Amino acid sequence: MKEIKKDNLNIKIYPTRAEMGEGAAKDIKNAIANILKEKSEINMIFAAAPSQNEVLAALVADKEIEWGRINAYHMDEYIGLPADAPQAFGNFLRHRLFDLVPFKNVNYIDASATDSQGECERYSALLEANRPDIVVMGIGENGHIAFNDPHVALFNDKETVKAVSLDLICRNQQVNDGCFARLEEVPMLALTLTIPTLVNTDHIFCIVPAATKAWAVNETVRGEICERCPASILRTHKDATLYLDPDSSRILEENII
Repeated sequence: MKEIKKDNLNIKIYPTRAEMGEGAAKDIKNAIANILKEKSEINMIFAAAPSQNEVLAALVADKEIEWGRINAYHMDEYIGLPADAPQAFGNFLRHRLFDLVPFKNVNYIDASATDSQGECERYSALLEANRPDIVVMGIGENGHIAFNDPHVALFNDKETVKAVSLDLICRNQQVNDGCFARLEEVPMLALTLTIPTLVNTDHIFCIVPAATKAWAVNETVRGEICERCPASILRTHKDATLYLDPDSSRILEENII
């Protein structure tokens, strides 16, 4: 494993995607244990995407994590999908994590909510009353974090959760990831935790495998810290780590940081 740093961002590059997931899970487990020495329970936000499969599987396999002291949230959700849609992010996490370990509480964003603003307000109130300690996230092909695509990303956003439109790169990614068969099936609107909500946490673990993310990874690390690449904000966080595999780090490693 190779370790480098850019600004405040710690970067770990693993020989394989599986080792990347296992390494991230080990660091997440240690962070959980350390926080639980000081607090009776903690709040965690999880991303839902195929890029998270390895880390989620490694977390589920770890029998030492005190899940009963953890409240879980997820960071985004499509608008308008049926409650049982397999593409819904809550369902993705339900099948890969939330139903597999005994969390104290799991708090879902309602994909089928007809009142998007009301759902934003409900979920915002939950997060404001229970400040997240840990975020486990990825980065999109356009550099987004959660569904904060470049055209809606605001580093100084005043909202906690908001409704957004999804850009074409983001929607195509859902097809590239195998979540939808055709672009026409991908919703155009979603709810997302805003960037300040994600970064106003003590620890961020960002897991980003695959060649399709190589451009976004390079921009995140080497580009300007700006909303054109929302993930670049991670370089300002006091404790954020980026986990990469050989495919996602390819362009980055071709250049001097």
